Amino acid sequence: QVQLVESGGGLVQAGGSLRLSCVASGSIYSINRMGWYRQAPGKQRELVVGITSGRGTNYADSVKGRFTISRDSAKNTMYLQMNSLKSEDTAVYYCYYNVRDYSGDYVDYWGQGTQVTVSS
Repeated sequence: QVQLVESGGGLVQAGGSLRLSCVASGSIYSINRMGWYRQAPGKQRELVVGITSGRGTNYADSVKGRFTISRDSAKNTMYLQMNSLKSEDTAVYYCYYNVRDYSGDYVDYWGQGTQVTVSS
C-alpha cells in the first residue's frame, strides 16, 4: 500500500503563486508515472502535468509556462509550483502515482485532494 498526502492549497489572488506538496509513503518498488490532476466544480478530472518513466514530462496546454512539477526523491515528495494563477485554475488538485509494487503489479494511487481557489 502507498499513501499520498497533499498540502499547500488555499486561497490566492489572481496572479499569485502557490506550491502544492505530495508526500508518498509505503511500499514502492518503482514509479511508472506520477503527476497532478485537478477537478473543477461540474467538470471532469483533468491532467495538469504528468511524468512518465522514460518518456518525460507532459503539461496541459493551459498551464504551460506557469506550472512546474518537481520531485525530491530523498523526501519522497512531489511538488507543483503554480505561478501566475488564474481564476480558471480554481479546482481541487490531486496528486497521482502509478507504481510497481514488489509483487510486480502496477497500481494507481491518489491523494485526498487539496483545494486551490483563485480570486479575480
